[in-house]
Amino acid sequence: MIKDDRMIQRKVNLLVLLLLPIISFAQEIAKPRVSPVAIATARYKDAYLKITYSQPNKKGEEVFGSIVPFGEIWKTGDNEATEMTITRDVLVNGAELKAGTYSLFTIPKKENWTIIFNADLGLWGSYNYNVKNDSLRFDVPVQTLTNAVYEPFTIAIDQKNEKAEISLLWDRTKVSFDVQFQEPKP
Repeated sequence: MIKDDRMIQRKVNLLVLLLLPIISFAQEIAKPRVSPVAIATARYKDAYLKITYSQPNKKGEEVFGSIVPFGEIWKTGDNEATEMTITRDVLVNGAELKAGTYSLFTIPKKENWTIIFNADLGLWGSYNYNVKNDSLRFDVPVQTLTNAVYEPFTIAIDQKNEKAEISLLWDRTKVSFDVQFQEPKP
């Protein structure tokens, strides 16, 4: 009987040792992200726009020029590169952008930012950013907010009918660009 009990105990111990890495991995998966995923959307008639991004927090630190260096390509959020999907062609700051999904990169500078829509998808950060795959690129001025501080990085869409203003907001910085939905062609 004692010999059978020892054999059972060994099997239980072996099973626990085999399951321990799986249990630990499952706990890692269940942890919330430090920079949670957020989505901003707009709709006009049968056209739809969706921006998926991760929201880093400023945590009391200086953001632009420090956490996010000036003059360097930025994934416009945290973790995976921010992506924007549009279901119909639109005008972005007056330039046509074809329906599809794009990575949204930026190059922050003190006075203005370069906004970039890039055809590469599924990128982690901006490590594999390739300028050759830019579909649209333009500059917008920086606005300094005096009455608000955005702790998490936020993308907000202010839509009025076929026009929408997309704002990138973090700390006391705001940059915006316009999107105009096109009427469907007959």
